[in-house]
Amino acid sequence: MKKQKSNDGLICNHFDRLSEEIILSILDCLNDNPLDKKSFSLVCRSFYGIESRHRKTLKPLRSDHLTTTLKRYPHVTKLDLSLCPRITDDSLTIISVFCKKMLRSIDLSRSKFFTHLGVSNLVMYCPNLVELDLSNATELRDTAAAAIAEAKNLEMLCLARCKSITDIGIGCIAVGCRKLRLINLKWCMGVGDLGVGLIAVKCKEIRSLDLSYLPITNKCLPPILKLQHLEDLVLEGCFGVDDDGLAVLKQGCKSLKTLDMSSCQNVSHVGLSSLTSGTVCIQQLILAYGCPVTPALADSLQKLSMLQSIKLDGCMITCSGLKSIGNWCVSLREISLSKCLGVTDEGLSSLVTKHKDLRKLDLTCCRKITYDSISHITNSCTSLTSLRMESCTMVPREAFVLIGQHCHSLEELDLTDNEIGDEGLKSISRCSKLSSLKLGICLNITDEGLTHIGMRCSKLIELDLYRSAGITDLGISVVARCCTALEMINIAYCKDITDSSLLSLSKCSKLSTLESRGCLLITSFGLAAIAVGCKLLTKLDIKKCYNINDAGMIPLARFCHKLGQINLSYSSVTDVGLLALASISCLQSITILHLKNLTPSGLTAALLACGRLTKVKLHASFKSLLPKPLLQHLEARGCVFQWRDKVFQAELDPICWKLQPQDIY
Repeated sequence: MKKQKSNDGLICNHFDRLSEEIILSILDCLNDNPLDKKSFSLVCRSFYGIESRHRKTLKPLRSDHLTTTLKRYPHVTKLDLSLCPRITDDSLTIISVFCKKMLRSIDLSRSKFFTHLGVSNLVMYCPNLVELDLSNATELRDTAAAAIAEAKNLEMLCLARCKSITDIGIGCIAVGCRKLRLINLKWCMGVGDLGVGLIAVKCKEIRSLDLSYLPITNKCLPPILKLQHLEDLVLEGCFGVDDDGLAVLKQGCKSLKTLDMSSCQNVSHVGLSSLTSGTVCIQQLILAYGCPVTPALADSLQKLSMLQSIKLDGCMITCSGLKSIGNWCVSLREISLSKCLGVTDEGLSSLVTKHKDLRKLDLTCCRKITYDSISHITNSCTSLTSLRMESCTMVPREAFVLIGQHCHSLEELDLTDNEIGDEGLKSISRCSKLSSLKLGICLNITDEGLTHIGMRCSKLIELDLYRSAGITDLGISVVARCCTALEMINIAYCKDITDSSLLSLSKCSKLSTLESRGCLLITSFGLAAIAVGCKLLTKLDIKKCYNINDAGMIPLARFCHKLGQINLSYSSVTDVGLLALASISCLQSITILHLKNLTPSGLTAALLACGRLTKVKLHASFKSLLPKPLLQHLEARGCVFQWRDKVFQAELDPICWKLQPQDIY
C-alpha cells in the first residue's frame, strides 16, 4: 500500500491506525496457505511483527534454516518436520533452545538421523510437549524410549515401525508418561505382552491403542480391556490372538467404540461372539481378511445394538451370511465388501433392502453382481454419500442410470473399469453434490457424457479419467470451465488430449495434482500454461509425454513453488530443464527414467542443487556413472535411490520419438 502525506507533511501508513486486535482477527480469517501469510507480513513493518507473534504452527521445508525460522516465529506450539528428511541431534537441540515451554506438538515421522541424545534434549527443554510422532525412526532403541519417558505431559505418542524398541523401553514410557491418551506401536516387533501389559496397567487414560502386527498373545488382553476410557483398539495382524483370548471381552469394555481385527487369522465367530456380551457400545467393526462371513458370524454379532459400520474387505462371504447381516435389527450406516468373494445379487439385495440408512457402500471387485443388485441398492439406499464399485464388470450400462435417478446425495462415486456409458453419466450428473468421481478405464464414455457432469457437478474436486479413451479436449474444457474447485485430475493415456485441455485446466487455480502420463499430443506450451495458472501444483506426472521438453520445465520452476513430486520419464527434458527444476525448494520426489539427452554431469549438478530430495528413481545404468561421494552425500541428507533396469519401451504411435542407439538411459 502506498504511503501518503498527512496534513502536517509526514509520511503515514493507514494500516498503522488499525489496532492489533483487528489485525489479529484478519489473520485468523486467512487460510493455512503459507503464501497468504507471507504476503500479509510484507504489507508493512507492524504487520510483519504481528504475524510473527500470531503464527502457532510451522511446517519448514529445510532443516538448515531452523535457527532463522524459529527466531522469526517465537510463539510456535506445533512443529511439523515431516518435510525435512534430515533432522539430527543438532536440529533437535536448536528446537529445544528456541521453543522451550511453548512447544506442544512435534512431528518427526520422516527422519532417521537423530538419536536418544536429541530426543532427551527435546524432552528436557520442552516440558509442555503433548504430542510426539517418531514414526519410522527405525534406529531408535530403548535409550530413546527412556528419554521419552521424561515427557510427563505427553498425551499422544506414535512409534510406528520403531522396530528396535523393546518391552524394556515401552515399560519406561508406561511408568513415565501416565497421561498418555493415544499410543501407536504398529510394527514395533520388539514389543510383546510385557510392554503392552505395562502400558495398559500404568496409563489409565488411554483412549486409542494401535498394536498392529505386534507379536502379542492372549496374555495382554485382560489389562487392555480393563481400560475404562479405551475407545479405539487396533489388533490388525495380531496372529497370537485367538478365540480364547477374546473371551475376556465378556467381562466388559463399555467404552470401546472401534475394534479392528483385520487379518487375525486365528479368530472365528466363536471368539467374536464375546463382543456381544460386554462391548455393547462398539460402533465400528473391522474384520477385513478374516474368517468367512457365514450365518454363524452374523448371528454372533447381531446384538451389537450401537454398530454403525462393518468392514469385511477380502473375506469369503456366503449368500446366507449376507442375508443374516440383513436381518440384524441395527441400522448400519457403512458396509465395506471390497474384494469379497461370494457376493451375489441374492445376498447383497437382501442386505441393502434391510439397511436403508446406509451412507457408505464399498463393492470394489464384487464381480458377480448385476443389474439386480444396483436396482435394489438405488431403490433402498437413497441417502448414500459414497458408493465404490470399481471393476463390477457384470453390471450393464443401463444400471448406472438408476444411480442418478435415486441417489442424489452422493459425494463420492468410484466407477473405475465399468460398462457405464454417456446415458449413465447424464443421469449421474443429477448428483450435484459429487466431489470425487472416478471413471478410469470406462471405455464407453465420451465428451457428451462428461459435458453433463461438468455442467451440473460444479463441486467436483477429484476427477479420474485414466485410460478413458473416448474423452477429448471438448469434455475437459467443460469440466475446467464449470468445476473451478477442481484439485485433482487424471487424464493419463487419454490419447486425444492436446494442449487445449491444459490451457482449459490452467484456469483451475486450485489444481494440485495433474496426471497426464501417455498423453502424446501435449507439449511444453500446454504445460507452461498449467505452470502459470496452477501455482498450487504439488504433483505432476508427465511420463511418456514425449513432446514436453525444457521449455516446460522453466515455467514450472518459476511459478510452481509447491511442486513436491514429478515424473519425467520418457519425456524430452535435458540437463537444462532438470537444473531449472532443482530450484524448486519443495521438490522431494523425482522419477527420471529414459531421458535420452540427460548426461551424468547434468544429473550430478541437478541432484546437488535439489536440497530436499527424499526419493529419486533412476535407471540402473546411472549407478556407475555418478560419483560415489555424491550418492553418499545425498543418502546422508536423507535421500533414497531406487534403481530400475527397465528396457526402453517405445509407444506404438507415429508421434513417438525414434529410439536412437545412444538411448541407454
